[in-house]
Amino acid sequence: MSKAFIDTDVILDFMIARQPFAMDAARIFSLSEKKEISICTTGLVFSNAYYILRKLGPHKKVIEKLTQFARLVDIIGLPKTAVMHALESEFSDFEDALQHYAALSEKIGIIITRNTKDFKYSELAVMTPDQYLKGRR
Repeated sequence: MSKAFIDTDVILDFMIARQPFAMDAARIFSLSEKKEISICTTGLVFSNAYYILRKLGPHKKVIEKLTQFARLVDIIGLPKTAVMHALESEFSDFEDALQHYAALSEKIGIIITRNTKDFKYSELAVMTPDQYLKGRR
């Protein structure tokens, strides 16, 4: 089973049904439920998602949503080597650098994000949800 790292933007598309992106995000998570792919993310993504979702609803509801979501994904670590590589990298967005090097340290083959331009220095394949889904057909 292939492993895919899912970035915060795709997770939020799924969790709050952001249009017009929600359908592609839901299809990716459906593949995970069917055990066709393994979806991975870091705890940092949960922190980012909480920060945004908290603006939209009460703490308890946000925690419930994140708990349900945590059951769909593998949560990978953010080792010191990933942090050091991110600090030394050419990435313009530090958070994306952290995500990239965490995924790389876990030997994940692809990052799925709507923000592909910030991953131009990625050593991994980077695709939008739409590109990923089209590639599976």
